[in-house]
Amino acid sequence: MSWRALGAAPLAASEKFEVTHSDDEWHKLLNGEQYDVLRRGGTERAFSSPLNNEHRAGKFSCAGCALPLFSSNTKFDSGTGWPSFWKPLDRAVIGSTDISFGMMRTEVRCKRCGGHLGHVFDDGPKPTGLRYCMNGAALAFTPGAA
Repeated sequence: MSWRALGAAPLAASEKFEVTHSDDEWHKLLNGEQYDVLRRGGTERAFSSPLNNEHRAGKFSCAGCALPLFSSNTKFDSGTGWPSFWKPLDRAVIGSTDISFGMMRTEVRCKRCGGHLGHVFDDGPKPTGLRYCMNGAALAFTPGAA
């Protein structure tokens, strides 16, 4: 899967982000689970996020910097236990190859703060065929126009 197809550029190790904080500041801004996911690349337990069952119109934003990432119009029930989307908002995410756990996956990060959001897979619905499998702890939901 190419990053051109995802509409994003790969994350470089030297990437600079618009929103940056010291580790101590991130600890103060985020709760424990948000910090683990966004700053340490953790994964929440499947079916543990209330956002998995969020079906109202609105936007899903980064819990670290409030950048809008996904529209509710692209959310779908993947049955995996994590909020899933078939497309991010334009220029909202970046990615890199993740070879942890003995497999190769594409990690998805917030373009503004570099926070880990989840992974993208090529088993999603039309029209993109992609499944952005996001950690609910990395997201904040705002109801309203999608």
